[in-house]
Amino acid sequence: MSSRESILKRLRAVEDPALNIPDIPDPVRVVPMADTSPAALREAFSKTAARVGVTLWSCAGDASALEQVLALIGDDKQIIAWDAEHIPLEGLAEALDQRGITRADVRDSSVRVGLTGVEAALAGTGSLVVSSGPGKPRSASLLPPVHIAVVRTEQIMPDVEAWFAQMADAGLSHFRQSANHVFITGGSRTADIAQELILGAHGPVEVHVVLVG
Repeated sequence: MSSRESILKRLRAVEDPALNIPDIPDPVRVVPMADTSPAALREAFSKTAARVGVTLWSCAGDASALEQVLALIGDDKQIIAWDAEHIPLEGLAEALDQRGITRADVRDSSVRVGLTGVEAALAGTGSLVVSSGPGKPRSASLLPPVHIAVVRTEQIMPDVEAWFAQMADAGLSHFRQSANHVFITGGSRTADIAQELILGAHGPVEVHVVLVG
């Protein structure tokens, strides 16, 4: 028997390793939620968002939400913002014009406030899912020290798994239309140097959610 034949014989005698691979278990959600009704999701998001340092402003309708957004902008005359069509708040563009508030260059690091909508809000972790693309500059949620996000109650989902499932059902076309997606869980913070907590190192210090509905 040649060396080649000997090697092949030994290889054929080895049991196929694929036969020993166990079945894939059912997926386990990272943050399971028993009640996913709209009211329960709203309550859960309010609690988890507060836990991670988000300031939540609960507004019954668009008018009160608009007043809250303007109050948070304060006396500033320039903000970095998404196009109004991507922020689900009726009358926003007109209100900003009346106050003389304009959109700054997306690279202007002197601007204090960034204003965006969201793709979704995740009740399990208090996170915001924010995408970027045409009319939605990524710097609006990353560069200014204060980030204001307008969220409709119907945008609240249980968790990231539910959001991915929704995207999959939509054919993933939204992923292809967006430059990136960011999951924001509270203000920016780091403690990797001497275990000293530093706020605002990589993004906004403050995250405000104006919840409509």
